[in-house]
Amino acid sequence: MEQRISLITLGVDDLTTARAFFESGLGWRRAAVESEEIAFYQCDSIALALFGRRDLAADAGLETPDEAEASKEAGGSPAFQAVTIAWNGRSEAEVDSTFAQAVAAGAQPVKPPQRVYWGGYSAYVRIPGSPHLLEIAFNPGFELDEAGRICLP
Repeated sequence: MEQRISLITLGVDDLTTARAFFESGLGWRRAAVESEEIAFYQCDSIALALFGRRDLAADAGLETPDEAEASKEAGGSPAFQAVTIAWNGRSEAEVDSTFAQAVAAGAQPVKPPQRVYWGGYSAYVRIPGSPHLLEIAFNPGFELDEAGRICLP
């Protein structure tokens, strides 16, 4: 696995308010990715995404935040933290091999590699020693340069 982070996704409770903060408040420009459900921002060699917290939990195959909190109170696993770190590969095969490598290195598999509704291929693992998730993904719409840096449209 190449040492890099491609995308940081923040699960937000109010996407409209979060977008307004970054765009109107901080003057950031949203990338030219058409979506009402998620906003992307190029940040040098990585990208930041804002995604509805419930939608992010569902994308990872986890309980909604309310369900997770109830589960935690009942002695279950800790609530989803609504932040993921993404590593983007260049192919589905690279996602498969990197997922296997992460699991072999001690990551807890959360969602096995699979084709996803947005046209890509992704998997999730829980980072050992933390509640945070690493998404391992191939997105045919996001080009990677020779150094593996994500280049948003």
